Amino acid sequence: MRLASKLTLALVLVMCAVLSLYGYLSVRRERALFEADVRRDEHLIGIALRAAVTETWRRDGLDEALRVLREASEREDGVRFRWVWLDAPAGDRFAPALPAEEIAELSGGAEVFRMQREGDRTGRIYTYAPVAVDPTRVGAIEISESLEEEETYVQASVVNTVTTIIALAALSGLLAMTFGQILVGRPTRRLVDKTRRIGEGDLGGPLLLPQRDELGQIAREINAMCEHLAEARERAARETTARIAALEQLRHADRLTTVGKLASGIAHELGTPLNVVGGRAKMIVRGLPPEEAADSARIIAEQADRMTKIIRHLLDFARRRVAQKAPADLAQIARQTLALLEPLARKRSVTLRLDEADLAPSRAEAEVDAGQMQQVLTNLVMNGMQSMKRGGELTVRVERALARPPADHGGAEGEHIAIRVIDRGDGIAPEHIARIFEPFFTTKDVGEGTGLGLSVSYGIVREHGGWIDVESELGKGSTFTVHLPPSGRGGAGPAAGDDGAPSPGRGGLAGAAA
Repeated sequence: MRLASKLTLALVLVMCAVLSLYGYLSVRRERALFEADVRRDEHLIGIALRAAVTETWRRDGLDEALRVLREASEREDGVRFRWVWLDAPAGDRFAPALPAEEIAELSGGAEVFRMQREGDRTGRIYTYAPVAVDPTRVGAIEISESLEEEETYVQASVVNTVTTIIALAALSGLLAMTFGQILVGRPTRRLVDKTRRIGEGDLGGPLLLPQRDELGQIAREINAMCEHLAEARERAARETTARIAALEQLRHADRLTTVGKLASGIAHELGTPLNVVGGRAKMIVRGLPPEEAADSARIIAEQADRMTKIIRHLLDFARRRVAQKAPADLAQIARQTLALLEPLARKRSVTLRLDEADLAPSRAEAEVDAGQMQQVLTNLVMNGMQSMKRGGELTVRVERALARPPADHGGAEGEHIAIRVIDRGDGIAPEHIARIFEPFFTTKDVGEGTGLGLSVSYGIVREHGGWIDVESELGKGSTFTVHLPPSGRGGAGPAAGDDGAPSPGRGGLAGAAA
């Protein structure tokens, strides 16, 4: 039910209640007035008859006095007059119609007025006018009148009152509905339509209401709110664009930093095939038999292909590109990442091992940007290698696991693809774990870290609908686990307005110090 209809109904109900109470009181007042009029009339008639009966009785006797009463009864329509003795036994023609105890006041010379009802519309009104004609007995003139006239009068009053109430209620309801639609219904519908368009993102087209009441004030406030929201949306769009650009620059800077770290290991990898190429080329220049020259040329071509693959892999890793999510095998991404880091690992006396836990490619598939996920794994593996100052084995394990997202991520427990980077390094101090995702926070030696790697990695994983857990023990190593939703289920991704960078104190979502 609409607001105007509710207001109309409430108004009609209140009006009906008020008019009904007024009608009830009016009917009671009319009934009281009618009874007062009857009593007054009968009192006056009683005075006149008492004088006539007294005079006739004294002059002509009882019979002549009774004749006067009979003639009066015949002249008055609906009113009866008769003579009664207060002490007359029941059934006597001079006995009162009412019991003697109800009219005992007659013995003191007082007039008695009584009403006797026999049903809803039947009964009579009795008036007893005492007449002092016999000093030994108490006599009176009994005046009685039917209540039908009163009930007819009251019923007519009730009908008139009800008709008036219905007419006023109908007229008031019609007027209230008309003005309610004009003053409340139409403006309210326009307000609802405007708020619906605001909910759909349409902030244009101001709402104009000519009225100066509260609804008009609401319309003006809504228009002002739309202006503020439009300004805030434009400002948020500009800030988001700038934040995304800064985030991409940050990630690219981290990627270039990683490339610089890889350069020393890859330089050794390129040095060996370059020496082979140079030596074979010199042998060909000196002049070799055709068979040996062809063999040397083949070796040069093989080494050139090897160097090309290494350089292309490095360039692919360092190239700036727009994030594009697609189904990808996380085990294959881990395999390529370890191949890229193998030269640097050998230089640090670290053995890289991939444990796929017998996963089929489809079981390790997720909707990710392969380049960004490779950047995440590179950061985590390099952190692990840097913490293993005495060398050893670093394991990357890809498996399916049940996990419950952290509180700030939200969601129920479910199956995720877990990529665990397990090192046997120095571990992380407990007081540092809560801060390791803060940008530029690092516990590494000068020159070994910028403090950006884990911050960037956290943001990338968050944007993919996942999170990072860490377990670490000083002197025994650390385990960093990247949880990602498998293909077909997707992830919630970061909250609206989240730029992917972590905030300080995300306990349980930390990884190794950058």
